[in-house]
Amino acid sequence: MFRNGAFFWHPGRMPSGGSTTTGLALARAKYALDAAGLASNVELTRAQSVTNEVWLTPDHVVRVNRKADHRLRREALLGPVLPAEVKYPKVVAYGASSGFDWLIVGRSPGRPLSRCWPTMSEAQRRNAVRQLAGVLKSLHATTAPDGLDDVGAPQLLESGTGQSPVAPLLAGLQRARTLPNVGAGLVDQLTEIVRTTQSVLEPFDVPTLIHGDLTFENVLWDDDAIAGLIDFEWSRAAPPDLELDVLLRFCAFPELHVADDYVDETAAQNYRVVPHWIREHYLDLFTTRYALERLRIYAIAFDVRQLLMSPPTAPLHDLPPSHELQRLHRVAQHRSYLDNFASGAEMI
Repeated sequence: MFRNGAFFWHPGRMPSGGSTTTGLALARAKYALDAAGLASNVELTRAQSVTNEVWLTPDHVVRVNRKADHRLRREALLGPVLPAEVKYPKVVAYGASSGFDWLIVGRSPGRPLSRCWPTMSEAQRRNAVRQLAGVLKSLHATTAPDGLDDVGAPQLLESGTGQSPVAPLLAGLQRARTLPNVGAGLVDQLTEIVRTTQSVLEPFDVPTLIHGDLTFENVLWDDDAIAGLIDFEWSRAAPPDLELDVLLRFCAFPELHVADDYVDETAAQNYRVVPHWIREHYLDLFTTRYALERLRIYAIAFDVRQLLMSPPTAPLHDLPPSHELQRLHRVAQHRSYLDNFASGAEMI
């Protein structure tokens, strides 16, 4: 989720692992091209990615997922139903083999918006945000297709089970109670927030298609225009305002979400006004009833999942401000970036 690296269109250094690893990855890419009926003797360039093996040809992008979850099948199903405004690259072919699945799409122009952002003028930034709001409106007017594989979600929330959507979150909070460096008092505060406000999420089981990982790392920018919204790994049916969970966190802590090679150029101060600009062009996304209470639950559900995946190795006061335990503490105290935005203050 963090430091995703834009892997569709940007060649980068080879991942470590030696020539054997690289050779096997190249073989898988060539296998996919052959299986799709495309020439495999073309020049292939490895691209940056932390989740997939990604290779570029002059005309195509070859993505290989080596996990058993067949995540790329979801994008193969989603691509054809996404609205034209999303500018998702054309799906050329999808397939699976022993131990991996693969997806080939057309190669699109552009660079990640987050990579362009530091050198853009205010007018260019406003233009980009206006366009992004339009893309999101079109996406949220789309019904999620049937048959999408369940690969989990970045928030400990679920729908369609007959239970409260916060049931996994409440269970996760109890597991967090056993982690080192996580105080019982904080867990009690967070549990109380979730239990007393959970009703504001209803109805949670809605057919709206969301992107699910809305950062500027997943927006392609080319010649003053959005060239595409990419990386639909977390796309699913969910309330539209759930989109804000990742977006607002990205604006508050953008350095957590960009590729390593330009993290030093990425400053939160350059993103403070972005949520306000998006609100100007997509007011409905911000005006759901009980909006702040819903966003608090979303944020807790995201950060508790992160906490369970990577338990803190130090107590709260020794962790950086961007750490999920610090973020949870500020949410519990009602002094997080969500509260600052809701009060009209600039985001921290």
